[in-house]
Amino acid sequence: QEFRIARKRLLDMHFKSGVGHIGGNLSALDALLIVFNEYIDADDKFILSKGHSAGALYIALWSIGRLAEQDLDLFHRDDTLLAGHPPAKGIPDIPFATGSLGHGLSLAAGTALGIRLKGADQHVVCMTSDGEWQEGSTWEALIFACHHQLSNLTVLVDHNGFQGFGSTGEVASMSPLWERLKGFDLELIVIDGHDPDAIRAALSAPQNRLKIIILRTIKGRGVSFMENRMDSHYLPLTEIQFNRAIAEIEAQ
Repeated sequence: QEFRIARKRLLDMHFKSGVGHIGGNLSALDALLIVFNEYIDADDKFILSKGHSAGALYIALWSIGRLAEQDLDLFHRDDTLLAGHPPAKGIPDIPFATGSLGHGLSLAAGTALGIRLKGADQHVVCMTSDGEWQEGSTWEALIFACHHQLSNLTVLVDHNGFQGFGSTGEVASMSPLWERLKGFDLELIVIDGHDPDAIRAALSAPQNRLKIIILRTIKGRGVSFMENRMDSHYLPLTEIQFNRAIAEIEAQ
């Protein structure tokens, strides 16, 4: 029920603001809801590297009372705190502006090391897209995190198989990503990214070094005409599409 409410609120927010990027928001939403409602504490840090899925992050923060209804109503409008990508200031739960892909893991790894050096009991969670693993800076951050054995860093990869101009396999032959990661000194878990119990188990599994959880997700999850479609990466919903999408989610 909670997942259905959140999915509907996400679609409503994007429809009223006339904003796209809905497919990647829907693929990330389930994991983000569990991270914020069940996993991280107030002192922990979350970094959304795939900043174009800011809508899903805002809905997760709304679900735990960190954002209000009136905040969501101003999404992507003039003078809003809730920009299309996570903002640099104004929301305490968002430590960095992100969205220029390939930077989030570096920020997360540096934050995790800083926390360790301070002797603080805090955890860092970072969500990346699968497409941004084609960026060299992401691999440099991975090497850094493995070298420092950052056991206070968990990386979620929203592995929906699509990016801006096609599938990740077509663009740069990086799919499936977990095959590329197997040789690194890290804890690698591959799960169904829409299975709440699998997400919970992966997040809570013991961790002695960097943990990467590959979330095998569906772009546009829960809306049949958006699932696994490139146009769900860009296009906003028409009124007819919005009403159809809401009806589908209510029927699930």
